[in-house]
Amino acid sequence: MGDGFYAGKTFWVTGASSGLGRAMAIDLSRRGARVILSGRNEAALAETRDQLAGDSHVLAFETTDYDALPGIVDDALAWTGRIDGLINNAGISQRSLIVDTDMAVYRRLMEVDFFAPVALTKLVLPHMIAAGSGHVSIVSSLAGKIGTPVRSGYCAAKHACVGFYEAMRAEVETAYGISVSVILPGSVQTGISRNALSASGAPRGVSDANIDGGMKPESAAALILDGIAAGRNDIVIAEGMEAAALGLRTSDPEQLFAILAEQGRALAASAGSDEPIELRRVNDDAPV
Repeated sequence: MGDGFYAGKTFWVTGASSGLGRAMAIDLSRRGARVILSGRNEAALAETRDQLAGDSHVLAFETTDYDALPGIVDDALAWTGRIDGLINNAGISQRSLIVDTDMAVYRRLMEVDFFAPVALTKLVLPHMIAAGSGHVSIVSSLAGKIGTPVRSGYCAAKHACVGFYEAMRAEVETAYGISVSVILPGSVQTGISRNALSASGAPRGVSDANIDGGMKPESAAALILDGIAAGRNDIVIAEGMEAAALGLRTSDPEQLFAILAEQGRALAASAGSDEPIELRRVNDDAPV
C-alpha cells in the first residue's frame, strides 16, 4: 500500500541512523521515494544508506544546533529541489522518578523532543507552502497521550508535540494542501530505553522488558508509512494492553488513572533498590 504515493518524492527522515528511523528510511526507499537521512552519527547513517533501494542523501547534524539549521535545510533542498515529506523522528526518552530528576534533564528532553523538531519544521514549512503541497509527520508516542510513571519529561515533550502539530494541521491542511500526521507508537524494539536519560542525565544503559517484547521496527515502519499514504491524522502503533490503555484514556480515564497510580505506588515502594526502574510487560494486566 502507498507505493504510488511515495514514488519519486523526496522524504526527509531524522533519527535515521537506527531503530524506527532506519526502518522507515529503508521502507520509504522500497516504495520509490528519494530519502534524506539525518542523525548525529554519520557512520551509522552510511550503514542505513547502504540498505536503501534507491537514491539517498546523508545529511548529518545535531538537531539542537539551531544556528546551523538554515544551512542544513538549504542543503536538503539543493539535493532534489524540493522536500515532499518531513518525518521528525529523532528524540530521546527518560526513565527516572520526578523527585530524583535534575531540571537539566527536563530541559534536555524539551530541547531534543519538542523544540528541535519544531525548529526544523518551521524552516521546511515555507517551502511546502510555496509548493502548495507536502506532508509533515511527528513521531510522538503513546506517552504523548498518557502520562506514565518514570517518563514525566518525555511525556511532557511528547504531549507538547501533539498539541503543536495538531495546531499546525489546522493552519495548513486546508489553507495550503499540507497534511500532518501525529504518530503514536507504543513499544517498538529499538534502543530507546537503553539510551533514555536517567535522573542525572546519564544514559540509562539497560532496556525495558516491554520494549524488548514490542513490535519489530520494520512492522511499525510499514504501518506508519501506510497511514501517511492513507492520509491519517493520528497513526497509532500499539498492541495489547498499550492499545487498550489509549482506549481507556477516552472511554474510562478514571480507571486508567487508577491503574497508573498503582504502578506509581509500586515504584515508590521499591525506591532505593538496585533494580532498574521498569514497568510491567506489554502482556501483563496493566498498560506501560
